[in-house]
Formats: sequence, C-alpha cells, structure tokens
Amino acid sequence: MTNTSETQAVPQLELESVIGFSGHVISGLRVHPDREYLIYPLGSAVILKRIKDGKQEFLHGHTNNVSCISVSKGGVYIASGQVNFKGFKATVIIWDYAKRTIYAQVLLHQAKVEALAFSPNDKYLVSLGGQDDGSIIVWNIETKKAVCGSPASAHSAGHCLTVQYSNTNDNIFVSAGSGTLRVWELDLPNRKIRPTECQTGKLKRIVKCIEISEDDKFIFCGTTSGDIMKVNLKTGLLSECGPTKTKYNLGVNVLRVLKSGDLLVGSGSGTFTLCSSTNFKTLKKVELDKAVTSIAIRGEGQQFFVGTSAAQMFRFSYDEFKAELISTGHNSAVKDVAICFGTSELFGTCSEEDIRLWHIDKPKELLRITVPNMTCNSLDFMADGHSIISAWNDGKIRVFAPESGRLMLTIDNAHRMGVTAIAGTKDCKRIVSGGGSGQVRVWKLQPPGHQLLETMKEHKATVTCIKIKSDDKECVTASADGACIIWDLVRFASLQMVIASTMFRTVCYHPEEYQLITGGTDRKVAYWDVYDGSAIRELDGSQAGAINGMDITQDGKHFVTGGDDKLVKVWDYLEGTVTHVGIAHSGSITSIKVCSNNRTLVSTSADGAILRWRFPHPASS
Repeated sequence: MTNTSETQAVPQLELESVIGFSGHVISGLRVHPDREYLIYPLGSAVILKRIKDGKQEFLHGHTNNVSCISVSKGGVYIASGQVNFKGFKATVIIWDYAKRTIYAQVLLHQAKVEALAFSPNDKYLVSLGGQDDGSIIVWNIETKKAVCGSPASAHSAGHCLTVQYSNTNDNIFVSAGSGTLRVWELDLPNRKIRPTECQTGKLKRIVKCIEISEDDKFIFCGTTSGDIMKVNLKTGLLSECGPTKTKYNLGVNVLRVLKSGDLLVGSGSGTFTLCSSTNFKTLKKVELDKAVTSIAIRGEGQQFFVGTSAAQMFRFSYDEFKAELISTGHNSAVKDVAICFGTSELFGTCSEEDIRLWHIDKPKELLRITVPNMTCNSLDFMADGHSIISAWNDGKIRVFAPESGRLMLTIDNAHRMGVTAIAGTKDCKRIVSGGGSGQVRVWKLQPPGHQLLETMKEHKATVTCIKIKSDDKECVTASADGACIIWDLVRFASLQMVIASTMFRTVCYHPEEYQLITGGTDRKVAYWDVYDGSAIRELDGSQAGAINGMDITQDGKHFVTGGDDKLVKVWDYLEGTVTHVGIAHSGSITSIKVCSNNRTLVSTSADGAILRWRFPHPASS
C-alpha cells in the first residue's frame, strides 16, 4: 500500500468521517445481506457504511481505482476488481466480510476487471476482464484457484460488458455485451466452460446489464438503446422486448428484479422507474439529476438505495417511491479546501464545475455553487466570513455569498492561462491572485466593483500558492518555476526570493512570520528565513511523490502535509519529526487544512474524497 517503515512506529490519526463515493462504477453501491451495511467504492478503497448511524469502515488493498463490486448471496464474501495501467494485470480481491480482511487475491486479467458475480452457494466467483483482456475466468473460492477460463465473446461479436450468475445453479452463468448474449455451463470434470449463444433474431443490441429472475426462467437485459430484452434462459430465445414506445433515454444502466417479479430500472439520463416484467409498462417513476448507476435492494425490497454518477446516494421506500438524498460528494478530483476562519464550523471545497460548503461536524452539504464546464482551482473565505473568493480556469475570479451562493462579483480576464491561486487580505479589502502564466495581481474591492492595483511579474511558471502576512503588508507566492517570492504589498515590489530545484506546490508562514515552510515535487519540507531567503533546514517530507498541501496550526507548534504518497502527516515544527500519520486516502492528497481551534483536520484527494480527522494536538490555552 505505502512504504510501511514510514508508518509503523508512528501513532495513527483518528479518522472521523469520509465524504465521497465513486458513483461512476456501475452497480458499485450494494447492501449487505445482513441489511446493516452499505458497501461502495471510493477510489481504490471499498467502504462499509452502517446504515443506522453512518459509521464507516475501510477495506484497503487495491493499488488503483475499484471498477466493480459483488457481494456473495450468503454475505460471507465481498469481491472487488480494479483497473490498472495497460500492460499490467488487474487484481480481484475476495474479502472476508466478518473479519474485514483479504481472504484471497487473484491476478489474471489484463488492465481492468469489468464485472464479478458469485455463484448462489458461494462456491465459485466468475470474473470478466475489460476490453484489453476479454476473458471470463471461474474461480473456486475454497481453493482460491482458477478452475477454468475462456474468451468472453466470439470473434465476430463485440466486447463483453457484464456477467451474472444463476440464482439456483452453481454451474450456470450468463454473460452479455456488444452483440453478444451467452449462457455458460461449467463442466467441472473437464475443467471447461461451454457457452450457448442466445438468439435475439433481428434485434442487434449492446447489453449493459443483466438480471436473472428468481426462478431462473428469464434473463432481463438492459441495453444502450433504452429497451429491455426478456430472454428465456433454457431455450435461449427472445421472449419479448420493450418498452416499445418510450425508450429509456441514454440507455438502461441497471436493472433489479423485485420479489414481486417487477423490475427496478435506472437509466443513463437519471430516470428511475418501477416497471412490470411482462409488458415493461412503467408503474412508478422518479427523475434524478444524473445517470443512475446503482440500485441496491435492502432485505425483501421494501427499501432500496440508488447511486448516481454525480456521486449521490438516495434512499427509496417501495410504497412512497420518493427520493430521499442521503449523501453527496464530488464526482471528480477535489482541487482545494478552505476552512472558514474563526468559526471552524464551515469548510468549502472546490472541483470541476462546483464549489461546495459543508458543515464540519456532520459532514453534510449545505450549499452548492455550480459554474458549468469550468474548473475551480482554488478558493478562500474572506476573514469576515461574508464572501468566498474563487479562482477559475476560464481566467475569472468569482466572489460568492456563503449563505446563498449568490454571485457578488466577477473579475473577467484576471489572468491569461487561468487563475491558479487566490488569497484575501485580513481587512477584506484586497485580493491577491496568481495565474498560469506566472503573474501575480493585486485587486482592490470597491463594492459593487473592483480595481486592479498592480501586476507583478517575476515568476516564469504557474503560481501554485499564495499566503498573506497578518498585517496585510507582505505576501508570499509559490510557483512551479522553483521560486517562492516575498512581495511588498505596499510598494508592490519583490523583497526576497527563495530558490530550490523543485516545483513548489505549497507555502506557509509560521505564525510569528519570521520563517516560511514550503513543499513541492522534490518531496522535501524546507524551512526558510523570511528576511534573507536562506534555507534553515530541510526534512524528507515523503518517501514517494510530491507534497501538494500543507497547513500550520495557529500556535505554530505543528504543521500538516499531504501529497502523492496518500499519507496525511502531522509534524512537530521545532523537532521536525512526524507525530502522527493518517492512512485512508486512496488517491493523491490535493489539499489539507487544520481548523483554527486545533480540533479538526480536513484533507481532500484526487479521487473526489474529503476526509475529516481528529487533530491530535489540542490548542494550548
């Protein structure tokens, strides 16, 4: 997972909660047969979340993003597959649910595991490789070995996309995909799996999902064309196809058969319906805002959970059929996090298309500010808490009201190659911004407008971080060109420059403001003297990968770092040693902040996750 020598001797941070869900994984959200836990992927981790109180546990073991999840019928095992780089093999992990440990790890597929299914008596697991692999393998769960394998589809057919096991027979499963639908039979004595092609006549369809009726009579296939094929499992013949008139927009992503025989259907446009399994007539319908990717039935089907590609989860009851939003998250990399100064109750995060405000105690989304097709690179709360300033890749600075999300001010063409860093002065009258071309600009806020005070050009590359001194008279900017520059904000001139052979990603003033600490791609944490720019000391910040985020406590005794090694580290400032390590992120850490009362630490990562930790050093009064 990570270099263990780094993390063994050091106490671990206590994780309080996690916001995030990889909503793009088809059928990634599951309910365990014990009805107590939701199971879902987040980056390369599998999360178990207790439904009654939201308590979370993690299964760590994958080296890259989880691509599929399956839970055995009896609930003894969970299986998860991952993606990997082209030319490398992708792992399937079988987890022991009761012990929360790895039961078996199997490696045969190239580059991606597309789908997994357990046999009804937990005897076998069938796995399907992605399009670079194209094979189906049956694993014996008891011996942890492969029984046999076969190419998933005939040469004339397209890629296979999904597999599903029979509900009664350990030797029969079904696979489907682009122009292929096959019923397989396992011949154990000869270690072979033999396919029978299903005949769909003139219908040419790409099947995205399959469900098999409880009595194993019919296979229901959801297609990219937005209809459902009903195929007889014994004869392999098409029995019917529907709905004939109004098809599901953007295809059928997920299907589930209820005990009553009716179907739950989720479409690519966000339509979620209950429909009859005989004529596919819609009985109940709800529109959700993004593609439905998972439907998980709890118990007998009185309650079900629905996941969407926007990383949202909804709860439904069968009777009411109304969507109750139970969790939200970012569906792309989180770029930055900022904690509201003074109150420490609010924090904001930004990513592609949106800024979100969260309540720190119960990680609940309070507000979402969306700017379509744009990416927010950085954000900050003004010290009085009356506005959020944000830096966007379209070259604009946008200022929003934190209560309503109303756009209060836009500064157009603030920087040529996008605005990449931003900070506000303590008196709330000025903004300092940095851009992709290395310029640093100072803006005066004059409600209702603004005025450019000065442009300072010394950096040769992207400005990555800006921090302003508490008296608003100086600021420091870090850049990918290997320099940090301290600027005079009264005369608008550079006072001092520190240079290292690294791309600086982050910089912090020590609260007493006579020293700086920096982090970047050379994996070092460096201390610098503010007055003469000399290096005071250098620490090895991580054993692998850049340091992307850093923050220092208000008493100056500790600082925190996070980066590509996925570890959150708490450091003693004077000793220069790591006091605590947080292990839970499954993507590179993009930013990290400590709240002003030293109670909470928030870190964000490239897989869209936001993690909240208990800060281990309470403020000394």
